[in-house]
Amino acid sequence: MSYLKFNKDLMINLEYSLYRNVLRTNRKGAYQNTSISGCNTTKYQGLLVMPVPFLDDENHLILSSIDETVIQRGAEFNLGIHRFAGDNYSPKGHKYIREFNSDSIPKTIYRVGGVILSKEIMFSSKENRLMIKYTLIDAHSPTKIRFKPFLAFRQASQLTIENDQVDKSYRNVENGISTCMYSGYPELFMQFNKEPEFMYHPDWYRDIEYIQDLQSGDTYSEDLYVPGSFEMTIRKNEEIIFSAGDILVDTSNLANEFNIEKNKRTPRSNFYNCLKNSSHQFYYIPNIGENYLLAGYPWFKVRARDQFISLPGCTLSVGKPDDYEKIMDSAIPHLNNFMAGKNIKGYIKQINDPDVLLWVVWALQQYYIEFKEKFIEKYSDFLFDVIKYIMDDKHPNLYFNKDDGLLTTNGKDSPASWMNSIIDGRPVIPRSGYLVEFNALWYNALKFAEEIAKEKGNIDYSDKLKENAETACKSFVNKFMNEAGYLYDYIDGNYKDLNVRPNMIFAVSLPYSPLGKRQKKSVLDFVTKELLANCGLRTLSPKSDRFRPHYNGSENDKKFAYFNGMAFPWLFGAYIEAYLNLFQLSGLSLAERIIVNMENELQNDCIGSISEFYDSNPPFIAHGGYSFAMSVAELLRAKKIISSYNTENVDIKK
Repeated sequence: MSYLKFNKDLMINLEYSLYRNVLRTNRKGAYQNTSISGCNTTKYQGLLVMPVPFLDDENHLILSSIDETVIQRGAEFNLGIHRFAGDNYSPKGHKYIREFNSDSIPKTIYRVGGVILSKEIMFSSKENRLMIKYTLIDAHSPTKIRFKPFLAFRQASQLTIENDQVDKSYRNVENGISTCMYSGYPELFMQFNKEPEFMYHPDWYRDIEYIQDLQSGDTYSEDLYVPGSFEMTIRKNEEIIFSAGDILVDTSNLANEFNIEKNKRTPRSNFYNCLKNSSHQFYYIPNIGENYLLAGYPWFKVRARDQFISLPGCTLSVGKPDDYEKIMDSAIPHLNNFMAGKNIKGYIKQINDPDVLLWVVWALQQYYIEFKEKFIEKYSDFLFDVIKYIMDDKHPNLYFNKDDGLLTTNGKDSPASWMNSIIDGRPVIPRSGYLVEFNALWYNALKFAEEIAKEKGNIDYSDKLKENAETACKSFVNKFMNEAGYLYDYIDGNYKDLNVRPNMIFAVSLPYSPLGKRQKKSVLDFVTKELLANCGLRTLSPKSDRFRPHYNGSENDKKFAYFNGMAFPWLFGAYIEAYLNLFQLSGLSLAERIIVNMENELQNDCIGSISEFYDSNPPFIAHGGYSFAMSVAELLRAKKIISSYNTENVDIKK
């Protein structure tokens, strides 16, 4: 039985199929993404989207789509689909779809009269290149296929209009052509595994619209350039393979290459395999020896905070400790340069955010839990360097207070934490001063460093860290624990923020907590009662007059709602960890229900992956990046935590 399968009734219903999309990536930052109907619904979607380093640091849409037309006995059946101005879909190829599944690679089966044609899409794992395999499963008479490519050659975040700057020339290459619309771009090589007839007929298709951009209030209409079309015959059971990329390939090897790539793929046959596959899609290897994690798709780059929060889940939770080491080892030189006050260069963005080093320590701790001896050898000195850097008060926006042992930051003018939405240049939530998760992470970091120093026999340093941790612990409880039984979100001077937000969950979930058991339970009760939603923890309690459960309205309305009510799945990692820490085996039922709810989301938005955030009230619509590293990673880590308790339960029964 197929796990990610969509039947005819779902596929021909555009209200359904337009809002579910499929994503495939390589490890160079390139991707293929479109709706399961084949119609692009945002400007970020296309068959070949890739970085063009010679131009800028952005992704560029090269090949938007390709329309296939089945020709039989002079009759033409166009399998493509585009939305044009006036809510006009043309052609309407989705009506020929009989089935779509994405268990291994995206596969669509079309039926046109007596023709049954399958279409399988493969994105190369090594190159900026797409391959599509067409197989004629059945046909009652001679059949031809025509292929019409729609080109864009633009930044993924921009749109293009018909212009006279386009280079309309092309050159013949083996079984295809190459072309380049604008200077500075790489050539696009479009080739087949058999010789086609190319009919040069340059033209613009005008007023193509992207419905999701239209609905979100973004720019949504553009013109796409078509250089001509390819045509060839296809026999029953024959396979035609189309390749589009920035390199010339040996077309005689396309069939073999396609099968090799397909066999590498782990079937998306269950929740874990879907998340595991999705986690691999965030890997970014721009150069040999450089390994990073992208924050998500379609528009994110490598963001420091996101990378370190995502790192344990995307590597350790799927049995990839070597990948953890490669990514951490690539990051450490950048972190050292930052701490040395050198110019920040490289692929990691926002490395100077004040909580980044705290999340680095947490990510290191997750590695230590599984590989104690190797951690001591590889990372202990770096850990001590980070602690010393913070305690020496060298960070430009993270201040160590010797009197109370805690950390403060300035978030009034620019966001300091992950709650970073801005309206009119100002933070929507001006979290400043003492932030609850910063100081929970800091206490945990001090205790972790104390543990490592003790293991290494550095007793004096261990005692010093212990003293600092004890001071921080007392101060944390005195400052953050309020009479109602939960934690202030932040404290800035005399102001104590009473809003019930999820940031306090880390004071319960972390390996070292400054709270006592009763305090932990009280905090967890507040989070459960007021913040727990179907698809994540709410960013604000519904009891607040600022609460917004839906991401709609004007652009400013959305920015306001972002962290004032939206539910974020990545917070389930800390929540499940905290819940099981407190309730042990009796907490498994709730934890497993959360996972079951999220499994249902694999067939929504980006199928097989998890989005950035969701409405926190029904119908729980997904928003933001439709494949988000922190969401995927923390669900993988939560699933691993649950599995460890289930294993313990089996052992107890034995």
